[in-house]
Amino acid sequence: MEQILDGIKCPGDIQRLSLSQLKNLSGELRRMIIDTCADNGGHLAPSLGTVDLTLALYSVFNPQQDKIIWDVGHQAYSHKILTGRKDRFHTLRQLHGITGFPKRKESDCDAFGVGHASTSISAAVGMSIVRDLEGKDYNVIAIIGDGALTGGEAYEGLNSAGASGRRLVVILNDNEMSIDKNVGALSEYLSRIKLAPQYAKAKKDIEGFLRNIPRIGETVFKTAECLKDGVKAAISSGSWFEELGFNYIGPLDGHNIQAMQDVFRQLPQVEGPVLVHVRTHKGKGYLPAEENPNKFHGISRFNKANGQVIKKQDAPPSYTDIFSQTMIELGWQNHDIVAITAAMPSGTGLKAFAQQFPERFFDVGIAEENAVTMAAGMAAAGAHPMVALYSTFAQRAYDQVVHDICLQELPVTLCLDRAGLVGADGPTHHGVFDYSYLRHIPHMVIMAPKDENELRHMLYTASQYEGPSAVRYPRGSATGTPLEEELEKLPIGKGEILSGDGSGVVLLAVGSMVLKAVQAAEILNMANIKTTVVNMRFVKPLDRELLEQVLAKKPKLLVTLEENALAGGFGSAVLEYLADTNHMLPTLRFGIPDEFVEQGSCPELLELCGLLPQQLADRIVEKIGGID
Repeated sequence: MEQILDGIKCPGDIQRLSLSQLKNLSGELRRMIIDTCADNGGHLAPSLGTVDLTLALYSVFNPQQDKIIWDVGHQAYSHKILTGRKDRFHTLRQLHGITGFPKRKESDCDAFGVGHASTSISAAVGMSIVRDLEGKDYNVIAIIGDGALTGGEAYEGLNSAGASGRRLVVILNDNEMSIDKNVGALSEYLSRIKLAPQYAKAKKDIEGFLRNIPRIGETVFKTAECLKDGVKAAISSGSWFEELGFNYIGPLDGHNIQAMQDVFRQLPQVEGPVLVHVRTHKGKGYLPAEENPNKFHGISRFNKANGQVIKKQDAPPSYTDIFSQTMIELGWQNHDIVAITAAMPSGTGLKAFAQQFPERFFDVGIAEENAVTMAAGMAAAGAHPMVALYSTFAQRAYDQVVHDICLQELPVTLCLDRAGLVGADGPTHHGVFDYSYLRHIPHMVIMAPKDENELRHMLYTASQYEGPSAVRYPRGSATGTPLEEELEKLPIGKGEILSGDGSGVVLLAVGSMVLKAVQAAEILNMANIKTTVVNMRFVKPLDRELLEQVLAKKPKLLVTLEENALAGGFGSAVLEYLADTNHMLPTLRFGIPDEFVEQGSCPELLELCGLLPQQLADRIVEKIGGID
C-alpha cells in the first residue's frame, strides 16, 4: 500500500492533506524515525515528541518561505524528512550523510544552524528585524523546548523579542525534559499550567483573535475572562510571558493536530510577538522511549523490538563510567567536594554521585555560565566543586572560567567529558577546542589521561589542587587498563617516558593520542626507525624538565600528537617552548585541522584527520625522508 509520505516531495504538499491523512502521516514519520535511529542511533525521544507539532506547523506555514528555527535541533527529525531529505534519512549521522541537526548548507529549509540550546529566539529576533527593514512579509517562528528555556540566552532573547514589539512567534515545546528531567523555577512554573487547550490567557488587544478561532475560540475567550472571577491559578501562569511583551496562548495539546492548526492559522494576524505554549510527550509513539525518555534522548543503535541498546561484546567500561565511580570515591574521602552539571546528570555520570550525596549535587539546567560561576562562589566559600560538562558545552562558559575562576585562582575542577571527536553528533558536538581555549588562561592546569586508570589519578590530583584545573577525557569505551585501587596524587606538570631513550623520533602525545602514538611507534620500530614515546599528561604546565631531557638526546624529529585543534593546542605549546628556548629541530604536529569535522564513526573521523596509527607512521616516514 502506498504511503502518504511517498507523496511528500516538498513542504507545500503537506498543506493539501486532510486531518485524517495528517494523522496517518504522523505514524509513518514515527516509524521511519524509529527504524533509522535503531540502525544509526540518534536523538529518538525528542524527535518523536514533536512529530504532531511539526505536521500542524507545516500544514499552515511553509519552511521554504517562512523562517522556522528549531532550537535544540535534535527535535527536528520530522522537519528533515518533510523538507526533501526523506530519501537520504537512512544516512542520518553517518559519514557524508545528513546531519542530526539543522544545517543551513544542507537545506534552504534550515533557516538557522543549531546544535546547542537556547539560541532560537535571539536568531528569530534578528531575522524579524531584517524582514522589517527589507519590507518583506514572511513569518518568523522559533520552536524552543526540550529544556532549552533553562538557558540564559533564551531569556535574553525573550527580553529582546518582547521589547522589540515585532511580529514573530515563539512556540514553547514543553515536555518537562531536557536530557534528564528539567530543573529550576521556570520548570516548576510551567508545570503549574493545566494541560487543557481551553486554558488560554488573553489581553484585550487579542480578544478578536481568540473569538475567531474555529470551534474553540469562544471557549478560550470565556476562560480568559474568568480571571475577573478569580480563577487566577488555572490561567495566570502565562502572565510572566505577557509581562515581557508577548501575547501568550496555551497550553495546547501538542499531539492534537487540529487544535494546533486552528491556533496557528490565526497567528499571522496578531500584532507583535506571540508565545504559543504546547505540551508534548517525549518519546510519543514508542513505548520504551515514553517510559524512559532520558535513555532514548540520544541513544546508540538499539533493538527496536525491545528497546535494548546493542552493545559491543566484552567492551570495557566507558570513561564516563570510570569518572562516575571515581567521583563517588572522592565524595566519601573529601566532604568539601561538590558536583555540578548543566542538565546532564546521566550523560556525565553524576547521577550515581547524586544518589549517594544528594545534598552535594547540583543540576542547574542548560546553563553552563551559571554552573561555572556558581562553582566559583562555592569555591570562594571553601568547597571544591567538580563541574562536569561536555567539552563542547563548556565553551559557552568561557568568560566565567576566565573571570570568575582563574582570575581569582579558585579551586574549581572542570571535568570535560566527550573531549575530542565524538562521532555521529558531528561538528556542533566535537570537543576539539578545549586545549586551545583553556591553555592561554593564567593559573589554569590542564591534564588529559592516557587511559582510565590515569583518569582516576588525575581526578584525585585535581580534587587536591588548590587552584583551577581541567581534566578532559574522551567519549566511549576506555582502554581496558586495570584500575589501581589506591588513588595517586600526580606531580603537577610532570609527564612520563613510556618507551625509548629520547633519541631518533620522539612522539610527544597527550590524552587519547598516547595509545595511538604507542601503536605508531610499534610500526616505526618494525621499520627500524628508533622511536621514543612520551605521555606528556599535562598540556599546561608543560613538563619542561622532561622536554630538555629529550632534547638533550638531539632527536632526529619531534612529533606532537593531540585530539584537539592544531591552532593554539598542545603542539602549539611545544613549538612556543622550542622558540622561546632557541631549540631548532624538525617538528611535525598531528591534530585536528583548521576546519569543522563532519559526523561519522570515530574511526572514520580519525582517518579523515590522518590520526590513525598507520597514517601517523606513514607521515613520519615521509617527513624523515625529507630531512635526510
